[in-house]
Amino acid sequence: MDNNDQFDHTPLTSIIILTRNNLRFTRDCIFSIYQNTPENYELIIVDNGSTDGTLHFLKSLGKAIIIENEQNRGFSGGCNQGLSIANGENIVLLNNDTIVTNGWLARLLWQLNKDDSIGIVGPRSNFVIPEQLISPVSYKTMPQMHLFANERALEYEKQGEEVDFLSGLCMIFKRTLIDTIGGFDERFYPGYYEDADFCIRTKIIEKKLIVANDVFIHHYGSSSFKRNKKVHKEIIDESKKSFFDKWNIKDNEHLRDLVILERPFNRQRHYIPL
Repeated sequence: MDNNDQFDHTPLTSIIILTRNNLRFTRDCIFSIYQNTPENYELIIVDNGSTDGTLHFLKSLGKAIIIENEQNRGFSGGCNQGLSIANGENIVLLNNDTIVTNGWLARLLWQLNKDDSIGIVGPRSNFVIPEQLISPVSYKTMPQMHLFANERALEYEKQGEEVDFLSGLCMIFKRTLIDTIGGFDERFYPGYYEDADFCIRTKIIEKKLIVANDVFIHHYGSSSFKRNKKVHKEIIDESKKSFFDKWNIKDNEHLRDLVILERPFNRQRHYIPL
């Protein structure tokens, strides 16, 4: 991976991607990064036990940093591994079943850096939680998707809005956020609700969550869970129970009050070591 020398003076961004099979998605995601990211970045890929040739492909990428797990560490565990070796001042967590678009990183960085009160920034997408969702979308092919993203970038240039939650499909934050609140809680295994938990702890330190309206990223959506819908539902239900138990709430209606009640940040209670 050869970044353009003219951008070498910019602060480093660590882009962390987790993989577990789904080679086609991973290949397309990484190539979209290469094509649309002239900024100074390092690529860290954590593989959670792929068996479909993903590792062979990853090892062919040259400068990418690869962590090989024989067993599936889950989303939280894999993210924490990536975070523990990330060198960037800025950190992006990105799902491997996404396609990034022209100017995506520059626009996310602009939103992140415009105000010290901002903790995490995320994009708009076609398959994501309601706070970030664009639906329906007008495109049917990837070339059309890139045109759609470019049009949104122009129409909503530098516009963002505060939300209560951001999805882990793509989020950017400062390394200092990890230093303050820690990483992802590995009780949410293999996935789901770890991003909500991360957002809550960010809000407890009174940092804002922002959606960048001028960044659109395509998301194929839960590709690693789609093969068995029954197991998928069981995973979501178990993580939801763990989430409610951890924060001692019964439903989503109490989440806003929860953040206020949990302040100020208590490192012993709220910090998650990597």
